[in-house]
Amino acid sequence: MNDQSPPAMDRLRRKLRQALTGPHILAFLPAVVLGSFWIGGEAWLLAVSLGLPVLYAFAGGFSQWQPDGENRPPLPPLDQILDTRLEESVQKGMGFGCFLIALDDFEELRERHGVSAARRVVARVTDRIGSALRQGDLVLTPDDGVFVVILAPVRHLDLEAAIQLSRRMQYAVEEPISMDATSVFISCSIGFCLSQQSVSTTGLQMLDGATTALSEARANGPSAIRAFTEGMKAANISRTALSDEVSLALESGQIHPWYQPQISTDTGHITGFEALARWIHPSRGVVPPADFLPVLERAGLMERLGEVMLARALDALRDWDQAGAIVPRVGVNFTPEELRNPKLLEKITWELDRYDLSADRLSVEVLETVVAASPDDVVARNINGLSKLGCAIDLDDFGTGHASISSIRRFAIQRIKIDRSFVMKVDRDPDQQRMVAAILTMAERLNLETLAEGVETVGEHAMLAQLGCGHVQGFGIARPMPFEQTLDWIRAHEAKLQNTPCIGRSTG
Repeated sequence: MNDQSPPAMDRLRRKLRQALTGPHILAFLPAVVLGSFWIGGEAWLLAVSLGLPVLYAFAGGFSQWQPDGENRPPLPPLDQILDTRLEESVQKGMGFGCFLIALDDFEELRERHGVSAARRVVARVTDRIGSALRQGDLVLTPDDGVFVVILAPVRHLDLEAAIQLSRRMQYAVEEPISMDATSVFISCSIGFCLSQQSVSTTGLQMLDGATTALSEARANGPSAIRAFTEGMKAANISRTALSDEVSLALESGQIHPWYQPQISTDTGHITGFEALARWIHPSRGVVPPADFLPVLERAGLMERLGEVMLARALDALRDWDQAGAIVPRVGVNFTPEELRNPKLLEKITWELDRYDLSADRLSVEVLETVVAASPDDVVARNINGLSKLGCAIDLDDFGTGHASISSIRRFAIQRIKIDRSFVMKVDRDPDQQRMVAAILTMAERLNLETLAEGVETVGEHAMLAQLGCGHVQGFGIARPMPFEQTLDWIRAHEAKLQNTPCIGRSTG
């Protein structure tokens, strides 16, 4: 007859579970097993080997993972966690920080590899970030592709230590991820707010500061890191304010091109510049394209933006010529709205005549997604007409839009621009090298020129040259710059080439 009450049984199970789990069992278990064999031989050894799992199951060890048989409580709301840690750091006189980590081009990754693959990437990145942190630090994923890191109070957390931690997390995130027999390369931008560096008195204010810093990092990305400062608040423009100002900014000249150089991997000489839209606000400084381009699109002003960019880019070509700078061509991105304009060819011809420039000085950049998804005969007619006129046709972001070879032939493409996702770490990863080599082989067979985007290191530049990529551009060459800075950059770059040998490309 069993005279034990249910509470007594629970207490017994709790004590057994405490005895059979935890670090101490690692010390006693070998002794128990060896002692049983020494005293009773194989029979006792077998009894102990079978008995311990039975006791563990009786104690509820296989069904209960937490001490005392209680499930782990859910995390409190984010603002509550932040408030608690901020208050704790103030009481202890310690440092506290909130970090936001955003995967660059996450939407593009999801479109290319699928939602399931994107979720696996997020899970893997979460683990990697956690491996770079201390016990007690938290990693949360409130939004796709964005991670919140909340530090436990720390004795020493100045700006330098925070940047070092950011670099450590960034290196962990940006290691290649194996997926479906291939490697996925990602980069991330980081913004953070430190309790010592801001006047924030609540956790949500800390989070807002980190969000502002992240926006600044993404505007200067990829792979940028920014710390929050109070001065950033003036540059953090709401979309409503942008909508009110963007039309006037476009017509008043606040939105104009900045130029990023493209160079030959054979000679190192400049082969062109790409014109990239920048908004220089009179009081707020540089407004990131990610902030104002969607506003322009919603306002139906993308075609007008194209007209402004084209006129300013051709004006820059004329000024480079007059200054004696050798710039063979300038690349201008053409939007789908422009390419669907039946009068586009007449407009381009008129603009070239107005500036007295030959058509081969203009490179028309078309997104691969436009080529892959466009059944519009007007688009094809315009692109082919510009090609016959003498303009170079560049297929931008190659590898992201699934354009077929027949589309490349149909649209008279002359050069493909290899997307930065294939260029990242190409000097270190054999899979990236094979992928780029395959693209270059296809381009060679189709008699297409090649340009690699997003080149950030000397190693990537050298490897692309060896693989046979004809042209490169990216932060490793130069960041986009206003026209006023291009002449000095051109002179300095050409001076460096005077005694520099050519980088030979692989013939294998």
